[in-house]
Amino acid sequence: MRIKPDPRLALLIATLLWASSFIALKLAFQVYPPNWVIAGRMLVALLCFSLFYKQILKFQYRSGDWKLLLLMSFCEPCLYFVLESQALLYTSASQAGMMTAMAPILTAIVAYVFIKERLNRRGMLGFLLAMVGVIWLSLAGESDEHAPNPLLGNLLELAAMLAAAIYAVCLKLLCQRYSALTLTALQALVGSLFFVPLALYSGGEWQLHRDGLLAILYLGAFVTLGAYLLYNYAISQIPLTQAVVYINLIPVFTLVLAFVLLGERLTPWQMLGAGLVLIGVVIAQPKKSTQQPEH
Repeated sequence: MRIKPDPRLALLIATLLWASSFIALKLAFQVYPPNWVIAGRMLVALLCFSLFYKQILKFQYRSGDWKLLLLMSFCEPCLYFVLESQALLYTSASQAGMMTAMAPILTAIVAYVFIKERLNRRGMLGFLLAMVGVIWLSLAGESDEHAPNPLLGNLLELAAMLAAAIYAVCLKLLCQRYSALTLTALQALVGSLFFVPLALYSGGEWQLHRDGLLAILYLGAFVTLGAYLLYNYAISQIPLTQAVVYINLIPVFTLVLAFVLLGERLTPWQMLGAGLVLIGVVIAQPKKSTQQPEH
């Protein structure tokens, strides 16, 4: 009997990897232009996926799915990484990590609009409260070496979360017909085709830098390959609303990692704003259900 990995453990590891990506991106952006970093990240992931090409190509395309596949890939990695890379030029890794707390609520709203999943008053109240926290966190930000323009950076990260929400809904619909490995490999392929020409067009001076290259290798092999593969697998196994709840762990992991590795600190007012975001997210969570996991 074949034993399947626990989807909740997969989500836990994925969120930890995603939280660490904010740190790795900050380090890589100190050496290389954002487009170069993302292009390198996509190419590393694509190279890793090439080792599994036989399993990846085992799928049957359903007519008309190109629209969903295109929208999924455009939202993430293309639009998502463009917005996030720009956001991290203006805000700190810890504040950007806090913005990820909005992803579950935004996903619920997008799911309601596109696939008619129910969004109750509790969810709307939590969304509004979390939005107040996001605005508070951003306005309370002080310009420093880590965050030269926190308001702009946080708004860009929030837009990235909206792209991630659309991606999650598309993924939930597609994972019923395609494997997590195939869908994640498609993201790496589309990301490479999008970001490599963009990086070449944007120009820049290449230099060998150990820490910068290690950060790119980590982002490609562990985050783009590992985190997305684990997340996509989990979404194929359990309801979407249960899976996205785990994204709430990213801000916590990011705050700890940014403090330990980058020396970033939030001001007391920002801590209050961050707390408001988390309270709003908790309020927005659906009550425990007896719904059985999807297979």
